[in-house]
Amino acid sequence: MDKIKVGVFGAYRGKTMIKVLANHPNAELVAVCDKYRPLLDEVQGLVDENKLGISLYEDFESFFLHDMDAVVLANYANEHAPYAVRLLKCGRHVLSEVLPCETMSQAVELIEAVEESGKVYAYAENYCYMKGPFEMWRRYESGDIGEVQYAEGEYIHDCSNIWPQISYGERDHWRNRAFSTFYNTHSLGPITVATGRRPVRVTGFETNIRRKGFVSGINALGAVEMVTLDNGAVVKSIHGGLKREPGSVNYQIYGSKGMMETNRWNVSSLSVYMESDKLCKGDLTHYDPEQFVSPEMAAKFGSHSGSDYYPTHFFIEKILGNPDGEKYSIDVCTAVDMGICGILAYRSILNGGFPVRVPNLRNKDERDEYRDDRACTNPAVAGDQLLPVSPQFDYDSLPDEVFDQCRRLWEQNKEAETFEADI
Repeated sequence: MDKIKVGVFGAYRGKTMIKVLANHPNAELVAVCDKYRPLLDEVQGLVDENKLGISLYEDFESFFLHDMDAVVLANYANEHAPYAVRLLKCGRHVLSEVLPCETMSQAVELIEAVEESGKVYAYAENYCYMKGPFEMWRRYESGDIGEVQYAEGEYIHDCSNIWPQISYGERDHWRNRAFSTFYNTHSLGPITVATGRRPVRVTGFETNIRRKGFVSGINALGAVEMVTLDNGAVVKSIHGGLKREPGSVNYQIYGSKGMMETNRWNVSSLSVYMESDKLCKGDLTHYDPEQFVSPEMAAKFGSHSGSDYYPTHFFIEKILGNPDGEKYSIDVCTAVDMGICGILAYRSILNGGFPVRVPNLRNKDERDEYRDDRACTNPAVAGDQLLPVSPQFDYDSLPDEVFDQCRRLWEQNKEAETFEADI
């Protein structure tokens, strides 16, 4: 069997996928692209160490012409959909890092590109494959806690100290212009894939901004999406830069026969309550789950609670038509379901917290309403549909010193320790 020839676009987040592909028995890493030369130099070290024949590109157009069957998109989080559509249309399979799309129009275009191309699209929401959440997926499917009634997903990560390293002091960097509910699939995704339920309605909330220590908008906010699923269950999805160290990754699912919850301080540990045939009587167990798919290979990649191996592995397996890939790779409609909850939750925020319907874009007759819907906070995409970065402050009036300070710290390779700006 010939190996799947794969390229990686984005060498920072792509480091993990690069390492997986370099060691995967059914894949051949053939090319890596990034505009930042020092990152390519790091990849070159891997190439030299392992005697790999990999081409390195600083320009996407040259990378695009390389002979490859599939591409991993690990570029900026708001730019995945346009690149995915282009690659699908030219006959490449696509593994997209988070997030799937920036606008509703991109969601429609992405789904239709997958349908028309017949190629594999997989969503690399690695938090679904952490030991605790992945075990929840397995046990929910087994019926251990019955049908979901309520669930919570939490991803708290205060990035204020590393903001210079991840935004480079660029005023228009996607992280600076992203709205509060945009980066939502780390908290919502593991709940939707575990239960298999589709979101049908969302209400958004944005916390008050933390002005002391303000570096930029998004990292000083918390966001909540209250999501109603298609069986009537309710999910609370919370994420953002709230104060907590270490950060929090935590999931709970309450079902008709019991509940499951990851340890608030250790997402790899799980507690499960299963009710017996008598009301309010049952068994509660606490344990650290073992990986149940390719455990030997997964054990070699410990980042993100052991989850970073699986999105790439299941992508390759799905291309090959193998059962694990078909079962566990996250498809385009599931990815869009969770991603557009963040887009629509922000519209709820801007409209005073009114609930917003989440369309089922699997249905072709629901797509036309959103085909030209470019509303977002990115001027390059939104055009005359531009939304404010936050209803709490005027982003474009922020003083240059906010970004100049970040830029200096990035150039000096220093973290932010304290910084205040008058907003």
